[in-house]
Amino acid sequence: MTPRLDEQGSPAARTTYRPPQPEGLAPALLRNIRTLQERRSAADRDASLQDRIAETITRFTGSMAFVALHVVLFGFWTLVNTGLLPILPKWDASFVILGTSASVEAIFLSTFVLISQNRMAAAADKRADLDLHISLLAEHEVTKLVAMVAAITERMGIETVADPEVGELSQDVAPDAVLDAIERHGRA
Repeated sequence: MTPRLDEQGSPAARTTYRPPQPEGLAPALLRNIRTLQERRSAADRDASLQDRIAETITRFTGSMAFVALHVVLFGFWTLVNTGLLPILPKWDASFVILGTSASVEAIFLSTFVLISQNRMAAAADKRADLDLHISLLAEHEVTKLVAMVAAITERMGIETVADPEVGELSQDVAPDAVLDAIERHGRA
């Protein structure tokens, strides 16, 4: 088989085609999604009994079923104790029991919500640490790429508009120095 030639008699460049991509998402993205789901499942499995109970209660109390239950319960209580629904004798005509019960319920519900929020905050801190680590890693890799491209352009004698900035761009960022500067400017 003889190679195909272009108009100048040189071997014709072969057309390249992208390999077929799976429908939807790239394999690396699918892998990352699976990894995150596995991590969250592991965190849920490793949660203490008290955390699981608090999460279940918080999930229910944040639902419309909980609202409907309270509308029915408080409505029934109010209708019976005001005499508008005389199917039972009044047991709390002054609504002191209802008020006390609602207050105690609010205390417990707020505690369960705080427990759930503490758990979510701990998970958010882990994700923020991971984001920072990945950002620092990416910054380091980009810095190395800038240095390599600068060396290539210098060796080939190519001048670019970025030349004055290359020295600065090819230096690693010191996270401590950045945090110190942010804190200094934040106080000013």
